[in-house]
Amino acid sequence: MTTSQATGLSLPSTWRPLRLETLVLIRWLAVAGQAIGVLFVAFGLGFPLPLVECYVLIGASAAFNLWLVWRYGAAHRPSSAFAASQVTFDLIQLAGLLALTGGLQNPFAILLLAPVSVSASTLPQRSAFLIAFLAAVLASALAVWHLPLPWLPGEVLVFNRIYVIGIWVSIICGVVFIAAYTSRVAHDARQIADALAATELALSRKEQLSALDGLAAAAAHELGTPLSTIALAAKEMRADAPAGSDLADDVELIIAQAARCRAILSKLRNLGSDGSDPFAEVPLTDLLAEVARPHESRGKAILFYNEQATGAAPVFHRSVGLLYGLGNLIENATDFARETVQIEASWDRERISVAITDDGPGFAPELMARLGEPYLTSRPRDAQGSDAHNSGGLGLGIFIAKTLLERTGARLSFQNIDAAGHAQVQIVWPRVAIEMT
Repeated sequence: MTTSQATGLSLPSTWRPLRLETLVLIRWLAVAGQAIGVLFVAFGLGFPLPLVECYVLIGASAAFNLWLVWRYGAAHRPSSAFAASQVTFDLIQLAGLLALTGGLQNPFAILLLAPVSVSASTLPQRSAFLIAFLAAVLASALAVWHLPLPWLPGEVLVFNRIYVIGIWVSIICGVVFIAAYTSRVAHDARQIADALAATELALSRKEQLSALDGLAAAAAHELGTPLSTIALAAKEMRADAPAGSDLADDVELIIAQAARCRAILSKLRNLGSDGSDPFAEVPLTDLLAEVARPHESRGKAILFYNEQATGAAPVFHRSVGLLYGLGNLIENATDFARETVQIEASWDRERISVAITDDGPGFAPELMARLGEPYLTSRPRDAQGSDAHNSGGLGLGIFIAKTLLERTGARLSFQNIDAAGHAQVQIVWPRVAIEMT
């Protein structure tokens, strides 16, 4: 099952737009910190520095903030390019301040990493890496071109060249590490968040479908009384209507349509009598047969085994998540099977196990350790080749099935049972987890 088949959702985007208010707030914090820092150096420590030029740069940042709020409003969600341009502005403005106050010799040169961190955690990877590259270029320029570090009047503070090179190397390493590590972690977090949202959506849709039976029965119950009243009144009218008149024909039509409505309502009342109630209890063997039934017409033989079972079949609550998870795994097995899918159930006093095995080419070896992750991607594969179990069939759908089954207390494992492939999904519940539900 592909991602779109499982949920109707597309793959996650690498960019989730922030509100402009967030970017503006971060910039106001930077403006406040820069202004206080410059004032402290100039008047608190008494070090000479180009105060006017510094406050021109700080004022430019404040003016940019005011213009953004006036032009777009705080609730605006900028595009990725617009957000990247704002972070770029912040980086260049900070580099300008550092150039006026000692370059990389300034202890606050470490703040060059802040825009890189913001971009890596919030922007698409391409924009984040471009900003990281810009930060590295600016750090290199600041190592060479800058005004002297503000210091006591009449004293010249000279740093060893090796020390300055060490600062430059540390900043470059920080830029590379933050750009790569933070971007990757943020990307994975976005994938998990999107996948969990898709899981909730899929479960919600199933719950809505399951709730239709109860809704139909309730509607049938509520409509039954007024319909009976209409039928009774029509029969009384028939007794008073002249035979063969238009009124008599209309009354007969009303009675016939009322009878038809009663038949329809009777069907609606019986919708839940077929055992599809999601809160009903069902033996495991019947549950597996139920979720496999829709896939028996796909040209693959589905075989059931329970020879290793001890005692009566365990009873499960027919929950939506359980039905969806098992059905999804069986559907994937039939997709990749050549001829046969085997579903083997076993149970004893300690645990309950279900193994779903197909006679297909098996799981791709390089993906084995990552099965169950959302949006699992890799190079395209031959659907009939040895790596047919690829990301197209084992992406979000498998993640959703695994998540839903784990909510019932199960643990899943994936393996190929022989050299020819034959993929197997093993689902194991502790017996106590089922008996407590």
